[in-house]
Amino acid sequence: MAADFADRTDFDDAERGLIGTLDPCVITDANGRVVWDNDAFSFLQDDCPDTANPSLWRQGQLTSMQGLYEVTDGIYQVRGFDLSNMTLVEGDEGVIVIDPLISAECAAAALALYREHRGDRPVTAVIYTHAHADHFGGVHGVYREGIPIIAGHGFMEAAVAENVYAGTAMTRRAQYMYGATLEPGPAGQIGAGLGQTTSTGTIGVIAPTLEITETGQEERIDGVLMRFQMTPGTECPVEMNFLFPEKRALCMAENATHNLHNILTLRGAVVRDPRIWAHYLNEAIDLFAAETDVAFASHHWPTWGGERVVTYLKQQRDLYAYLHDQTLRMMNQGSTGIEIAETMEMPPALDAAWHTHGYYGSVNHNVKAIYQRYLGWFDGNPAHLWTHPPAEAGARYVEAFGGADVVVAKAQGYIDDGDLRFAAELLNHVVFADDGNQEARDLLAGVYDQLGWGAENGTWRNFYLQGAYELRNGIQPSPLDTAGSPEMIAALDVDQLFDSVAIRVNGPRAWDLALVIDWVFTDLDRTHRTELSNGVLIHQDDPVQEADVALTVTLTKPPLIGLLGGQLSLDQVSSDGDVAVVAQLLAVLDPTDPNFAIVTS
Repeated sequence: MAADFADRTDFDDAERGLIGTLDPCVITDANGRVVWDNDAFSFLQDDCPDTANPSLWRQGQLTSMQGLYEVTDGIYQVRGFDLSNMTLVEGDEGVIVIDPLISAECAAAALALYREHRGDRPVTAVIYTHAHADHFGGVHGVYREGIPIIAGHGFMEAAVAENVYAGTAMTRRAQYMYGATLEPGPAGQIGAGLGQTTSTGTIGVIAPTLEITETGQEERIDGVLMRFQMTPGTECPVEMNFLFPEKRALCMAENATHNLHNILTLRGAVVRDPRIWAHYLNEAIDLFAAETDVAFASHHWPTWGGERVVTYLKQQRDLYAYLHDQTLRMMNQGSTGIEIAETMEMPPALDAAWHTHGYYGSVNHNVKAIYQRYLGWFDGNPAHLWTHPPAEAGARYVEAFGGADVVVAKAQGYIDDGDLRFAAELLNHVVFADDGNQEARDLLAGVYDQLGWGAENGTWRNFYLQGAYELRNGIQPSPLDTAGSPEMIAALDVDQLFDSVAIRVNGPRAWDLALVIDWVFTDLDRTHRTELSNGVLIHQDDPVQEADVALTVTLTKPPLIGLLGGQLSLDQVSSDGDVAVVAQLLAVLDPTDPNFAIVTS
């Protein structure tokens, strides 16, 4: 029982409460550089062409709607100004901002649109629903000195861990996930399912000043009462839903949106827990349903009506629980992640609901993520235990087939037969064996075009089309870098700063280097010791054991960032000992490469 294209309920809900739009919906930074252009997606109002999946095209029509919308009395959303929504809740003295988008420029534009229609109310608080950059990065576009910043306990650690530790790799893969260099158009970028794409303005973060620590905690801010539910381990390690009981409105953060979400995003992340996700959705129904007339989230459009909200949340709950339980059932019968993903069928009642479709996450890659969560990358087959890496495997496949020309010809045959998946596998071997083989690159790019155009999942489409783009045009620098944001780096505590250094140590180059440095932080009243040994940088607070300390540096945290980044020299801080050891440490750190190859060797 497939979803009904004649059902216009989502369109009615997405259009409901529209107060005003931004015309043109183009946002620029201080230098005039465009950081957001929603008008580029106006083509989505046309009929779906043969270069797009009709279901994903429909989702793009919905997510590209932009403007200021009334959710209920005193609660408004600005949608279509970034990948995420910004929600504004009116209080006694001003307005509370929930999730200030990715970029300061977009957040400022959203606040300006609200004020144009609702008056110049001051911002009295900011709430981060969770620790992903599209929910806090634009905070400087709305922040006012002295107001509370509200988030769940552990927010900063989660935000930094995801955006900095593996941030370079995630940023590069996010280019593929959101189709960063694809031109919007019927054959190119049409959205990511969760929203159109990511803005590319100024990213910042301000540490929370009020932490939510437990379910049931209540806070009254600017006269507005909120009751919170902690939901760790769901869509984000630190995430929370909350009810406005006096307004009978429920914010579901990103735990229930109008699509199947990711158990593991294609850009990479820690694998999420669909079992606990379903549990917290069920708990939200128990906690809040009786007091809810409308549910809204940090993406997409609200759902109105108590019964409709409960149905929506139950279906979202069952979606994640079904994927979890059925994957475990088949896994325990001996099926591998790939096999389960290929055979998984969703219940007809869920498949009939548009909001369960895999526009952002997909059944296929979520099943593999659940398998990975429990059993890891290895499927148990010894043949897969010690495989060759792609370039070496590609060379052997090409040789085994009788040369690149033979493999390309074979791939063309599979293309002609409509087996694009295996054609892509064959051509990928040729490209990795010789990434200068232009015939194979062009043919593979064409296969990726076809696979992308057929995908219902927005991120799959973007991955395929971005791959095709780079096969034809080479790698283009990423327009967005959360890992390198100065404010993200400044937000790291001392332990996290040295963690970020430790993962850059080139082990083989540092095998024979041994050195100990004590860092005395006058602003933190602590001593932090770093010891390089056997290619590993170990660090600890206030060490007890004696050591042969080569250098003691006395400073505050801000200069440390400059020293480790090479922008500051040791003669600008107080030190005692062999200053050469800092240069020795910096010399064994690998630079980050945000533009590494993905579809070529």
